[in-house]
Amino acid sequence: MKITDLKATVIGQNPVVRVVTDEGISGYGEVEAYKPYLVPHIMFYKDLILGADPTNVESVMLRIRRMGSFKPWGSAVSAIEMALWDIAGKAAGLPAYKLLGGKIRDRVRVYNGAVRFPMSGQTPDDYAENVAQMKASKENFCLIKQGIGFHSAMPSQVPNFFYSDLHRAGRHPNRGLLTEQGLKHVIACVEAMKGVLGDEVGLALDCGPGWTVPDAIKLAKALEPLNVMWLEDMVTGDYTPYVLADLYREVTRSTSTMIHTGEQIYLRQNFVDLIEKHAVNVIGPDPADVGGIAELKWIAEYADLHGILMAPHGTGDGLIGLAALVQVAATMPENYIAFEYPVGKPDWWYEIVDGLPDPIVKDSFIDVWDTPGLGVTFNEKARDYLPEGDEDFFD
Repeated sequence: MKITDLKATVIGQNPVVRVVTDEGISGYGEVEAYKPYLVPHIMFYKDLILGADPTNVESVMLRIRRMGSFKPWGSAVSAIEMALWDIAGKAAGLPAYKLLGGKIRDRVRVYNGAVRFPMSGQTPDDYAENVAQMKASKENFCLIKQGIGFHSAMPSQVPNFFYSDLHRAGRHPNRGLLTEQGLKHVIACVEAMKGVLGDEVGLALDCGPGWTVPDAIKLAKALEPLNVMWLEDMVTGDYTPYVLADLYREVTRSTSTMIHTGEQIYLRQNFVDLIEKHAVNVIGPDPADVGGIAELKWIAEYADLHGILMAPHGTGDGLIGLAALVQVAATMPENYIAFEYPVGKPDWWYEIVDGLPDPIVKDSFIDVWDTPGLGVTFNEKARDYLPEGDEDFFD
């Protein structure tokens, strides 16, 4: 079998990759919905993989892996890798999890991820109301993550929040020392959320990046009595092209509150310091950014050897990304907690793919399916949603 073509388009909000072979089998991968600008970047790799045997996944990846980078630039490589496992599974007549070493669980735990509700403000009451909506969602999540601090609108909406100039650009650009008022406001919002969730539903907090080390330590210690699940991306994180493991280690060693990072990191090599220095308690690579699902599996195994837990990112990965997450999560060691649940956007995505269970999530779990490859396929309705100029994507 040989790769004869690489195609990329945007369906709805997500870039989608198709790897085509000379035996009539195609594989699909998906990029986060926030990155439609990556389609030309995906096509950069076409000449490098043409003629290769897609079922030799690692061999193909050696051709392109070194030419990715931290979020968002590793997404193209990651989506191609997903598509290769989709082909390999279809060619073998096996679900991708069988090719990754086999499953150790029949269902995988997920948390709210992309299941979100609009917030009218940034007060403790607003946060309490918002997590109450999440708690009541039909998926019955046992763990809910909410953005606070620099991963929220607090810097722009809470007066006297921090000692720095406000930047209103996207991708979480704010960073600085919190005022006493700002820190107390964050703590009050967390207390309000825990008041709603109690000990029935875990609360994880997406915090940054942007916190200084002293503030990160203050917050982590202040929240110890509340037993939150973790504090994520406090120092570095989303769209930060470096790790700073030594700073994370300072925070982690100072508190019993678990510290988490990793969604922006590309490749196993860039997790070495976090893992070997025990710089965090939990890591959260995204299969659509880290280099794919086999890369994620390798990192999970290495983290497990060092007593570090795994809670993969995936909020914008779409339904093909969801399928990839289910397949790899089924194979992870027992350091696996849950992955961040992505949804299809717009809603018509659920009409153009076949293979997902209905309902997808039952009491915070997804049953692992056994269909070949990633197990999700496009149907004929998908052609109606191809953008102008890409009408031949499925041909």
